[in-house]
Amino acid sequence: MTEKLHGFVEKLREKNADWVRDVIDRLSEVTIIVPGDSMVEICEFLRDSCDFDMLADLCGCDRGPEEDPRFEVNYHLFSTVHFQRLRLKALIAEDDARIRSVTSVWKTADWHERETYDLLGIRFEGHPDLRRILLPSDFDGHALRKDYPLRGYEPYSMN
Repeated sequence: MTEKLHGFVEKLREKNADWVRDVIDRLSEVTIIVPGDSMVEICEFLRDSCDFDMLADLCGCDRGPEEDPRFEVNYHLFSTVHFQRLRLKALIAEDDARIRSVTSVWKTADWHERETYDLLGIRFEGHPDLRRILLPSDFDGHALRKDYPLRGYEPYSMN
């Protein structure tokens, strides 16, 4: 881990030790596992105190129905001041697949959160317009869930 990124992780720990559950440093990319219920506060701190002024991407992942917690939401941050990248990861339980929206921190989260909701069914509480963005509004289910049937829910004729 670069010295700068190590410093950002330490600043986060100093602010609140519970915010840093684990740190993964692989292939020069740093991922911090954080509690989902503190995501907005963590993002505000990283934006205001560590200059992570850009949300480059936000995406969800279905780890599989046999995994607990089943889902994860990944936040890819970038500092245009320090030219550093940082990934935050929140693990989300299947029976309560929701996390607070970070649209109040970065407006770019809007469409990323809608896409994650649409394809995985993870709800972003406080999102200003959480509705499907890619699939039709009457689409049944969430197409990127690992238990979604490959042929969809519509009966197909095998002629």
